[in-house]
Amino acid sequence: MKPVDFDYFDPATVDEALALLANHGDDGKALAGGQSLVPLLNLRLARPKVLVDLNRIASLAYVRERNGGLAIGAMTRQRVVETSDLVRSRCPLLAEATTLIGHPTIRNRGTVGGSLAHADPASELPAALLALGGEVAARSRAGERVIPAKEFFRGHLTTALRPGELLAEIRLPAMPAGAGWAFEELARRHGDFAVVGVAAVVVPDGSGRVKSAALALIGVGGAAFRAAQAEQALVGRSLDDGAMRDAGRLAAQAARPESDVHAPAEYRTAMVEVFVRRALGRAWSRIKGVGA
Repeated sequence: MKPVDFDYFDPATVDEALALLANHGDDGKALAGGQSLVPLLNLRLARPKVLVDLNRIASLAYVRERNGGLAIGAMTRQRVVETSDLVRSRCPLLAEATTLIGHPTIRNRGTVGGSLAHADPASELPAALLALGGEVAARSRAGERVIPAKEFFRGHLTTALRPGELLAEIRLPAMPAGAGWAFEELARRHGDFAVVGVAAVVVPDGSGRVKSAALALIGVGGAAFRAAQAEQALVGRSLDDGAMRDAGRLAAQAARPESDVHAPAEYRTAMVEVFVRRALGRAWSRIKGVGA
């Protein structure tokens, strides 16, 4: 199958792209790496009348230090993030999550902003953004709007972006000193979308207990989400087997998976408990310095 007819534009600047998106409203669609949008076009599941290709806009591709954390341009290729020393030093969870996306050929082309704007509920980068407490900067002809990650993902393939807005930058605080992290996922084959995925960040309080925790889940709801009750249940506790079991159970209760060709809903829910425990265990091992 081939896409329906559309008009194609390849602006060289952000302002040109914003003008095109503003002029065409709901009929316009931005094209980043194309790893998600192009298959949808070919299947006619997406039918934009206007395609605005962002690939000539070099100013949207960068990884920079920002207030001790990171600023990442929306057109930055996933492979750049995966191999960036700055990302590994400031937000190593993001680097780890990126290694799980598809295969190297996908990551060479796919962009950070494209993945987040697509908002696939099984995609790794939304979970990383949520677990790290990040935000996105959306630009339009009216100016810039900053959207916290917890408000950005609205549902299946749906975000808080408005017509005429462009996801321009991803902003992440540096991970706290001494924090442990891990990204664990279950996929049927290497490179497949996750059946279940868990991004975990654990901050110790200095006395062997949990000061704060973040658990973001993918594959078990209409969008990536934070398991807030599971996170809260860990605070003030030593991260022993009992605490990890409790967090896994509460996270599973928050899951709302659907059955599909990859796995039944019941299996996905059961695997939430397993992979929350795995992610927390590996995060705690990093804190204790006994493994990675």
